[in-house]
Amino acid sequence: MIESGSEIVGGGLLIAGFLLFGGAACGLLRLLRGPYLVDRVVALDFLSFVAVAFICFMAIVFRQERYLDVAIILALLAFLATVAFARYTERRKEQGAGLEELDD
Repeated sequence: MIESGSEIVGGGLLIAGFLLFGGAACGLLRLLRGPYLVDRVVALDFLSFVAVAFICFMAIVFRQERYLDVAIILALLAFLATVAFARYTERRKEQGAGLEELDD
């Protein structure tokens, strides 16, 4: 087990935190700017991935294994939401509505 006071571990956690923040900022920018609905859904899926990574990060920082259960549940919900959106767009395409009509 690595000591909690180790400089290497502390530096690694700091870098990981900054990378998570940067990824969330990029995902939020894509979510807000679009330009298409599909882009926004992919950005939302990415943000859910970043949220899962952040929860795992917090599990490491606080040494709480319970957080990993929450991360697994969130990842499952994000996957189901992505599948639901894919089915929605497929049904719209079958009804004759193109993806252009799905945009704002």
